[in-house]
Amino acid sequence: MRGDLPRRLDAAAASLHFRGLDGAAAAAAEPEDMMGVIHLIAGRHLIACAALAAGLLLACGLVWSADPFPFDRELLLDAAPMRPAKRMPSLTVTANGDAIFDLWCKSVSARVDVSDAAIKIEPGPLPEALPAMMGAGQCTPQRMRADEDMLAVLAQMTEWRRQGGALVLVGPKTLKFRAATN
Repeated sequence: MRGDLPRRLDAAAASLHFRGLDGAAAAAAEPEDMMGVIHLIAGRHLIACAALAAGLLLACGLVWSADPFPFDRELLLDAAPMRPAKRMPSLTVTANGDAIFDLWCKSVSARVDVSDAAIKIEPGPLPEALPAMMGAGQCTPQRMRADEDMLAVLAQMTEWRRQGGALVLVGPKTLKFRAATN
């Protein structure tokens, strides 16, 4: 019988051999070797879990820290009033991109496309007629020129960001708008 076995097995190897474990499985079945395999697997899983957790926290942090665009809110231009009228330029953008810009004298409808930090404003033309609520002498030539200038600047805006409670539009000029409090 001894001649039937090609090699001599010690007691531990024989035990593993008769359980059907040879080679790597037999090495892993040794308690010391088995612990090494467990530590190796656990270490890889720990690293993978840590990397996944860090990625999720980073992604959530970016999402939570980024303030959304203030859709459906009336925002007033942060500027000194232009007398004699009290009217201040404002903008209101709906979630579907329709917008109204109330300028120094006139109001203009527009199309606004907003993405992460980019903005594209396509204003309509300035109407010929003055708004019904503007009294005689309130819409001075200076205010009408300011309407044309504001409309040209708005059409060139390329970026937006939130700064505190304000919306900042960036283009050839930087314009800051604050939520209306009325």
